[in-house]
Amino acid sequence: MSYRAVEVLTSAALVIAEDTRHSRRLLDHYRVETPLRSYHEHNEAKETPRLVERLRAGDSIALISDAGTPLISDPGSRLVAAAIAEGIPVVPIPGASSVMAALVGSGMSLERFSFYGFLPRKGKDRQEAIDDVVNSRSTVVIFEAPSRVGGTLEDLVMAGAGDRDAVVARELTKQFEEFNRGTVGELATTYAERDPKGEVVIVVAAAEKTTLSESELSDAARELKGSGKPAREIMNHLVSALGAPRNLAYKIAHED
Repeated sequence: MSYRAVEVLTSAALVIAEDTRHSRRLLDHYRVETPLRSYHEHNEAKETPRLVERLRAGDSIALISDAGTPLISDPGSRLVAAAIAEGIPVVPIPGASSVMAALVGSGMSLERFSFYGFLPRKGKDRQEAIDDVVNSRSTVVIFEAPSRVGGTLEDLVMAGAGDRDAVVARELTKQFEEFNRGTVGELATTYAERDPKGEVVIVVAAAEKTTLSESELSDAARELKGSGKPAREIMNHLVSALGAPRNLAYKIAHED
């Protein structure tokens, strides 16, 4: 917590949080007596217009997260969008962010990175997300529940990322902060046997750019066509995963 954050919480007319029981401990620790109300996915549609009316009347409202930064895999986007639509200033107060903490502590390239939040749990959407992570040319950050870390790492191994560098970070910015480094395959083996405790962030290194001949790209496209992949998906794979120029990838993907 920064001095500025404590000052904002103290001076606001209202503090809203996903879990007031959790946030009450924070406010009590800093002796913040501002009224506290819940704001979460089950009541945000109903509460947002009321909160916007208070903002229009001149009240200041502080939105806080149970952990980390509001709106990042947390409620709040609806309220922020509604406030902006009404011309009401939205002021971010910098604080703890597990996404940035994980990236900075990972030791990986930060020139470009992608945040995927929590991946879909099953079906086609999950497989597409896993493929996106594996094919990404930027460092990838994923949130995951402790009990699903081993399964997600194993899915990444099965999708071809077993040799990729990765980090499993937990309890970031807290007392028991920990970074466990290795390849995706090594970490999958580790977490197949035990679940980490606390909140978990997985960081996966970017895919290396490869240079293949046109015949090799055609062979890869032919294999994808045989598995029923549409031309657009084949083209995207040739570009993002195999480093093909877009024009050449388009031509190969649409060949009979």
